[in-house]
Amino acid sequence: NGNYLAKTVKSIDVGLKTSDIISKEKLLLSLKIIFPDKDFNEIEKKIENKKFFYLEKKISEEKYEQIMKLGDKSLIPEEKVLRMYPQKNLFSHILGQIDNDNNGISGLEKSLNENLRSSRDPIKLTVDKDIQFLIRKELLKYQEIFKSKGSAAILMDVNNGNILSLVSLPDFNPNERKNISDVNYINRVTKGTYELGSVFKVFTFASALNEKLIEPDTEFLDLPKSIKCDRYRIGEYDNEIPSDLTAEQILVRSGNIGSVRIAQKIGPEKFKLFLEKVGVLSDIDFDIEEVAPQKNYDFGKCRLATASFGHGIATTILQLAKGYSVLSNGGYEIKPTLIYKENNFNKKNKRILNRGISEQVVSALRKIVNTEEGTAKFADVQNYEIGGKTGTADQPEGGAYSEAKINTFASIFPTSNPQFVFVVMLDTPKKSKDYYYKYRHRKGGWKGTLYNTAGWTSVEVAGKVIDKIGPILATKYIEVN
Repeated sequence: NGNYLAKTVKSIDVGLKTSDIISKEKLLLSLKIIFPDKDFNEIEKKIENKKFFYLEKKISEEKYEQIMKLGDKSLIPEEKVLRMYPQKNLFSHILGQIDNDNNGISGLEKSLNENLRSSRDPIKLTVDKDIQFLIRKELLKYQEIFKSKGSAAILMDVNNGNILSLVSLPDFNPNERKNISDVNYINRVTKGTYELGSVFKVFTFASALNEKLIEPDTEFLDLPKSIKCDRYRIGEYDNEIPSDLTAEQILVRSGNIGSVRIAQKIGPEKFKLFLEKVGVLSDIDFDIEEVAPQKNYDFGKCRLATASFGHGIATTILQLAKGYSVLSNGGYEIKPTLIYKENNFNKKNKRILNRGISEQVVSALRKIVNTEEGTAKFADVQNYEIGGKTGTADQPEGGAYSEAKINTFASIFPTSNPQFVFVVMLDTPKKSKDYYYKYRHRKGGWKGTLYNTAGWTSVEVAGKVIDKIGPILATKYIEVN
């Protein structure tokens, strides 16, 4: 938005060399007039016990002039170059941190360190301050409501990869230059890897469509409620799910067994290749270095089965957003970026999916949000044509799965002309007994979180965020055909 997110300023620290003091009483009297709020008992102790100490750091221009007018040679000014972050926490995981010598040690400060040192030209980012502020504000609000350990969100243009917002909580104030060792402060969008659950079912559906193995109306009959792969049982999350479903209905109703059956048609090699091709299981080249390396998985029959519904394989929220972009933008490769480039618009990239696949996928994603059978009705924000997929995943722990959840909602909008992917992830949320849900698809509402699933947590957050950012996107970014 033309706002400075980081800038270099000069500041002056004033020190006191005690051996050069001529008259302590006269100096202290003058300093008390300039700094009436300082603890002069403490200053006198320092004069007696130290050779040198700083009297005032980052002194104001007015007080600096007053100090210089004293003409006391024991007062020594030191000019320093400081890196300032006017937005404080707002872009902390994007900008990163610097050390005491102003060298970047994380984020864009590290990856752009040489550019920033060698050029006076400002580097323009793709992020939107107003949108970033609103998304962070809602994440903070719902982190308190659902008592989650952390949360993350990314909003990206599906056609050119420009990232309008990237938020990871908890965050930090880069002005404080703290040494952060707590792993909970990880960048959950780029560095944290997660088994993301049913958001992966859209890749299973798209892969089979792309291989011409199914159509949306291909029927899968007599689907059991559970199957075994070796000694592991795979069941449905909802035993009320019908046994006869089309491929599209399997996705809309989030069927596990149906997704396994679709994946079995594709086969391990082709499905793994597809996931690598769309970017969710391949290393990603990104503007900051805090990106998790992608693990290379062996795909046997059981990995194929669990991967079809998003378990047994882990990826990042950034890679997930890239994958959903490819599925919705006509099937074109994109490169997510935080750096604004003038020529990044209207640039057609390499096509990696067959024609017509995006339309079929996006149509199914819309039904997940705007039909009674779908799992994301709380995100059906009027006039924005939201489509998306929920993912509720048990977190792996000690070779098994724990009760802790990773709840994710990956959305695309507007579905008639996809332009944005918006992903919300909540890490270890809990149910809220007091929160009131207002239905979007009918009158009324519900008090209390019924299930600790993405449909009752991440979807609600995404819907509330889009309520806030939608008008900004509509006036500044959405293209009209």
